[in-house]
Amino acid sequence: MSSNSEKPVPQAQLRVLQLKDGEHSNTTVYRLEKGWGLHFTLGPSLLGKKVHVFTNHPLSPDVAFDRGEYRELEWHLRSAARDDDTDVHVEIVCGMAGSFNFFFLYEGGGTILEPNGSGYFLVDPVLTVGAEKQPLPLDSIQCQTVLSKCMGKLSEWEARLQVAKESGYNMIHFTPVQGLGKSNSAYSIKDQLKLNPVYQSKGRKETLNDLGKIIQKMRNEWKILSICDIVLNHSANESPWLQAHPECAYNLVNAPHLRPAYLLDRALWHFTLEIIAGTWKAHGITQNDISREQLQRVGAVLNDCVIPKLKIEEFYILDVEKIVEEFRDKALDQGPNLSLFSPGLNLEIVQDPQYRRLQCGIDMELALKLFNREKNTVAQGEDRVVLCCAELRTQLMLLNRRAREVIDSHLKQAITCIIAGLEYFWLQDGGPKWKRVTKEDSISYQYFTHPGADTCLADDEALMDSKKAAFVMAHNGWVMNDDAMKNFAEPPSMVYLRRELIAWGDSVKLKYGQQPEDNPYLWKHMKEYVTETARIFHGVRLDNCHSTPIHVGEYVLDAARKIQPDLYVVAELFTCNEKTDNIFVNRFGISSLIREAMQAGDAHTLGATVHRYGGEPVGAFIQPPARPLTPCIAHAMLMDQTHDNPCPIKTRSVYDLLPNSALVSMSCCATGSTRGYDELVPYHVDVVKENRIFKSWSDASVDFACPSIGIKAGIIAGKKALNKLHQGLGAQGYNQVYVDQVDTNIISVTRHCYNTHKSVILVAHTAFQMPKKANETGHIPPLCVPGIVDEIILEARLVQKANGPVIEDKAFIAGLPDYVCEIRQHIQLKESDMVELSEEGERNLQVVDFSSFTPGSVIALKVSMNPSTTAAILQLRTALSQFGYRMRSYSGSRLTNKQGTDFRSIVQRMSLIDINRVLYRCDAEEKDDGKAFGAYEIPDKGPFVYCGLQGFISVLQDIRATNDLGHPLCENLRNGDWMPEYIAARLLVHPGTKELGKWFQQVFGFLQQIPRYLIPCYFDAIIYGAYTIILETIWSKMSEFVRTGSGFVKALALGSLQMCGQTKNAPLPALSPNLLAPKPPCCINAETGRKEQACATLAAGLPHFSHGIMRSWGRDTFIALPGLLLIPGRFQEARYIILAYAQCLRHGLIPNLLGGGTHARFNCRDAVWWWLQCIQEYCRIVPNGHTILKDLVSRLYPTDDSLAEEAGFCEQPLEDVIHEALQKHYQGQQFTERNAGHSIDENMRWEGFENCIGVDETTGFVFGGNVHNCGTWMDKMGSSEVSGNRGKPATPR
Repeated sequence: MSSNSEKPVPQAQLRVLQLKDGEHSNTTVYRLEKGWGLHFTLGPSLLGKKVHVFTNHPLSPDVAFDRGEYRELEWHLRSAARDDDTDVHVEIVCGMAGSFNFFFLYEGGGTILEPNGSGYFLVDPVLTVGAEKQPLPLDSIQCQTVLSKCMGKLSEWEARLQVAKESGYNMIHFTPVQGLGKSNSAYSIKDQLKLNPVYQSKGRKETLNDLGKIIQKMRNEWKILSICDIVLNHSANESPWLQAHPECAYNLVNAPHLRPAYLLDRALWHFTLEIIAGTWKAHGITQNDISREQLQRVGAVLNDCVIPKLKIEEFYILDVEKIVEEFRDKALDQGPNLSLFSPGLNLEIVQDPQYRRLQCGIDMELALKLFNREKNTVAQGEDRVVLCCAELRTQLMLLNRRAREVIDSHLKQAITCIIAGLEYFWLQDGGPKWKRVTKEDSISYQYFTHPGADTCLADDEALMDSKKAAFVMAHNGWVMNDDAMKNFAEPPSMVYLRRELIAWGDSVKLKYGQQPEDNPYLWKHMKEYVTETARIFHGVRLDNCHSTPIHVGEYVLDAARKIQPDLYVVAELFTCNEKTDNIFVNRFGISSLIREAMQAGDAHTLGATVHRYGGEPVGAFIQPPARPLTPCIAHAMLMDQTHDNPCPIKTRSVYDLLPNSALVSMSCCATGSTRGYDELVPYHVDVVKENRIFKSWSDASVDFACPSIGIKAGIIAGKKALNKLHQGLGAQGYNQVYVDQVDTNIISVTRHCYNTHKSVILVAHTAFQMPKKANETGHIPPLCVPGIVDEIILEARLVQKANGPVIEDKAFIAGLPDYVCEIRQHIQLKESDMVELSEEGERNLQVVDFSSFTPGSVIALKVSMNPSTTAAILQLRTALSQFGYRMRSYSGSRLTNKQGTDFRSIVQRMSLIDINRVLYRCDAEEKDDGKAFGAYEIPDKGPFVYCGLQGFISVLQDIRATNDLGHPLCENLRNGDWMPEYIAARLLVHPGTKELGKWFQQVFGFLQQIPRYLIPCYFDAIIYGAYTIILETIWSKMSEFVRTGSGFVKALALGSLQMCGQTKNAPLPALSPNLLAPKPPCCINAETGRKEQACATLAAGLPHFSHGIMRSWGRDTFIALPGLLLIPGRFQEARYIILAYAQCLRHGLIPNLLGGGTHARFNCRDAVWWWLQCIQEYCRIVPNGHTILKDLVSRLYPTDDSLAEEAGFCEQPLEDVIHEALQKHYQGQQFTERNAGHSIDENMRWEGFENCIGVDETTGFVFGGNVHNCGTWMDKMGSSEVSGNRGKPATPR
């Protein structure tokens, strides 16, 4: 790893992504914003490897983006630990919008083409409106789609677009504005580089530049952005440039695999013509019969008569005799193949690349190897070859039979698809229900253009081999449930032959190839089309995105972003797979995916849709500015209706349009609608068939027959208020969302602002079916409002004023005139016609009853906290401000902590032993204190691992990352104050932590006064902030190695806090009263009032070896002591432990189990040597550490046989104790362990209690023990009678 001496400037917002070996996150969406920092760090699987990270994100915004140009990122160190790659990162400062790729590889691992890991990250565009370039957040977008072809002359556009402006939209989506094909479909573009000539006024020749002036005026004066469709997959049949460049479309020359499908397509067309001509009357098929019986007859005729005559299989099978003859000639020339037979080799049909009849082949060399063999039963020569040919013929016929079966299955599927299509068009509800067979309403979609007259099939087949074959072009379309990552027009796809394509007969599918060199004209033409669109508009909508070749989309969008760096890219995707969606989002840099509210079949599904595509949950956790980069769903543009959706008045009811739109407006994402929805147009404004034009805006009162509309038309007044509400919620940070299904038809949506803790609650009465009693409210549960209703932002309903017949306007797209949107805005609760205040509810609650809330009604309430809650939150934020949270008051001013409540100074005054109690202590340690505390336990979920803050942090850190407010911990917090009270109470009972306990008690007192739904987020902020300060304090009290060490070193250092603490029932023996300063810490025994020594001890393990006699083990203590105490700089704790064990020396040994000294066991032969090693390390590491050798040791056992003596009775320097330990070993010792028997080890034999230690004078090695005891680390005594190991030491673990 190389490091840069100049550290990067930290960013205001920082996201960190940990790299993992083998992880390719290409289907995961990561969203960032411009100006944010992104750090990549190494995960455990990459530690120790020399990792190289590359990205195509430019070094600065001044450098042009090139998708194929990567730069290696430089590693930076966050600490002084230069050899510690746990603390390194590479950094990207997000400087431009778009999609960017990263990959990494390590030496000895992957390659650039096959890296060890990869992924994408998206940087959102920054959209601005107005001459002053005011920001428009993505979540504030409200977009209206207009069918450009219905806008009339360009000179009239402003008046028609003013409808969107006055309705409160801030973005308009235009369908293609270029010249259209013969069908006049909005998406069948004839000339991608010219404005549709229908927009031109008489005597004028407007161009795209004239349209651009309107677009700029809308942005600068109206504060409305514009986006336009780009259609990359197809072009109109009549496109003049296709006649000059037929290679740009899939045709029978550049895609000969489509020849059989073309022949089938022509046969079906002739079949249609024959039905019209009456040719099939004898079979019961007539032009005017569209019954189910006719469907069956059509299927039978196709299967028995029409399709078999085509002999489609001949395009895929062999001319057997021709191939056998070729084989015969070569076999005679070559003679028999004498090589050994090679198993696993099989003869297969080699498809003719030109797809001609009976022109498929085989691998003749392989055939000669397999079939040109010796024949023992006949003589050599021609007779042998005849037998070989017969065997080959049999195999070829078998291959042909298999090929026929495959093709037959494809053709049967084709018939199935044809009949299914006819059933929809003829019979199904919701279908068009054709009346007769015509050229327009034919038996099946036409899949190909036909550059000639309709003569006969023979002429059609002959055309395939003529110059006109290049003009037989395949239509585009879509395939239900198809794999979006595969091109259905390329082999081996059989979609065209299987008739699975829902074809668009007015457009042909474009054939790009894999790179611009494959089709230079097409790539150049479409690049110019897209860049010209980006020059005029502020964004693009990718039509039919799921069928867009990814490499093509990348190419043209990269070019567009060079013109419009903050290009807003919207797309529709119908892949039916979120991971596949994410591939397109990542590769194209899609800003928002279109999602459809009309896909919801009921109110519950609609509510779930609003919830899924918008914001954080209400009461979401407060996230630090630097945090892990987490996956997200693609940003959405939720549409109340798209221009592809059927008319909602027909699929639902007219009363549902307002509540549906209201619920969409409450979603925390971009929203949208289509022109006609707000006007209550009672029919589908069809992108193909619609030729009428939209009405213009008028501020005057107008009637139905007028070519203009005003604020009273349809639900425009309601939509304007809803759009204003949606834009304000997005701009003002109301990014927390809660959706409640009140009953079957009523949904409540809450948008909450964390900064102000104000909420907007919208309730909508949906009407998915036409209500039987449109003027009745019915029973609606009351609304419990968490706070005070400041005002009713709006209340609106759709009311039928008349019941006249629907008059269809022949010239204009017009809505229903008999329905009126009644709306009132910014009124007080007491003025409402829909609701009334029932009573004051519980604390912090108001209860609102629905008095008149009929189907189609919506109401939006603005809610704030009551004064006591507001004051409590202000106190909480003041307390939190000292933790580094950028807290502000409700007025927006920066909060500072009041003097006397400084959390950091409180913690600084605490010892590390006190902090052990604050952060850690397992259940057994806590209970050992006898203060009636143990680990906190959530009912039915079990206790936490630690009693201290770490127990809560370990759970909270996972909850916080995903905002899992449904977690049992959050539920426990909402249900009561037990958890905060526990945290404060356990600290209050100990002198060393009492001050901190009071701080928590005070802060948690404020916490109790806020609404229950906010308690988890503030509780987490308090605990996380406190935890962060405590960790900083811990490290500040440790050695320079820890203070300046890596994050990994600091994390390891916390083990010192975990394992080292003071417990009541596992004390060190009292140290010498004459010990030089610093003296051991003391405390007052609350029960006796006496002063007692309060030294820390090391737990041998948590939780089982944490208390009582099982806590302090000599071997475990001194193996761990250098790492837990000496390296972190806790020299005094180490000193006291070394001296305490020295006091217990007996028989030249220190205790195995300390037992406070008076209950020690001396059955460990190696602990004394670990102890001696620690003394040596102490002298080496600690400044003036050698002075410990002069420290006085109060011998608990002055002699090996003496009883325990009081501290100070017999004292000697530590160096003398060391000498005695060495001397005793050299002299040798034999003793029986005290209290030998089952009371101290129920499984050991008596011989095991006999100890013998000494030194082998010939080798210098120490020895000790016997076969019946276990004096080393393998000290588990066997205990099983069944396995026969009872009383046998050192059983394997």
